[in-house]
Amino acid sequence: MSIILYGVPLSPYVRKVRVCLAHKQLDYKLEIVSPFNQPDWFLELNPLGRIPALKDDELSLADSSVICQYLDEKYPNSASLLGDTIEQRAAVRWLEKYADYELAPSATFTVFQQRIIAPTMQKPTDEALVQSALNEKLPPLFDYLEDYLGNNEFFVGNSLTLADIAVSCQLMNMEHGGEQLDESRWPNLAALHSRVKQGTAMHTMLEGEQKILASLK
Repeated sequence: MSIILYGVPLSPYVRKVRVCLAHKQLDYKLEIVSPFNQPDWFLELNPLGRIPALKDDELSLADSSVICQYLDEKYPNSASLLGDTIEQRAAVRWLEKYADYELAPSATFTVFQQRIIAPTMQKPTDEALVQSALNEKLPPLFDYLEDYLGNNEFFVGNSLTLADIAVSCQLMNMEHGGEQLDESRWPNLAALHSRVKQGTAMHTMLEGEQKILASLK
């Protein structure tokens, strides 16, 4: 097996790459590397010490966005996840970055981090921080995504793209942290997230993630 993905399943960035790999119907090996206390050899793959990283034969790559774009271009055996036109590709890149840099600090690095990771590290949950993220920081971000999506089935074009996957992966970590998207306030975004996570690629992964969560608790 030539493709090896390094990281942990509960990372939204690792999940993003795994959905991309599944969409491309590519076989791969997931080698567990924690975001904490990483071995020295991993720093040769990613000197920043972040997950995920990927090896494809002799090529080593880091950063989920770079990896997913590489996979989409290297293996064009299915519909592109990057969009079909220059305008669509630009929109996909923008929304992916929006998910990774705007949603992530609150959905993953606050709600998920405080509710799931902190207890496993024998640290108290800062519930005030969680509530601030839920009530102050995330709603304007969800408003923007709801307006951007409108009544469309997907964010860009008429099929699944990396934009949909990236947003849904962050929302999934918020769910793992015990919080659901308010369907009455953001119905279109909630419907999109439901479609993505019920898709074959993510649905199969979430079964394994639930088992990991259960073991952590």
